[in-house]
Amino acid sequence: MGFMYLAATTSTSKSSPYTSILFIVAIVFAGYMLLIRPRNKQRRGQQQQREVTPGQRVTTTAGIYGTVTSVDGQDVELEIAPGVEIRIMRRAIMNILPEDSPADDAPPEPETDFSDKPADDWDSKDHNP
Repeated sequence: MGFMYLAATTSTSKSSPYTSILFIVAIVFAGYMLLIRPRNKQRRGQQQQREVTPGQRVTTTAGIYGTVTSVDGQDVELEIAPGVEIRIMRRAIMNILPEDSPADDAPPEPETDFSDKPADDWDSKDHNP
């Protein structure tokens, strides 16, 4: 049986004086990104929800676009189509749209270009079962 001796070596490596400063800056940045920034964003969202007034165009967290018709405490009525109103919670409002947005316009139709294939190449037996 032999004895094993472990020798501890001391290495005197000199680190840059900027390493500790860089580490502290990284910790502060991470704290800001993880703690402070989400709280500020949440506060802005809550303030925006409190300031909802009739006549404004809004989007909900479910992706519904509508116009606010009335506000009653924590509930808001939205007109999502002519004559169609829904009642939602005020906190379900995600964003207030700017006045100049094309709210009632339908999305543009995609342009289909059939010019690459002549009309006489279409054979009905290929397309009907």
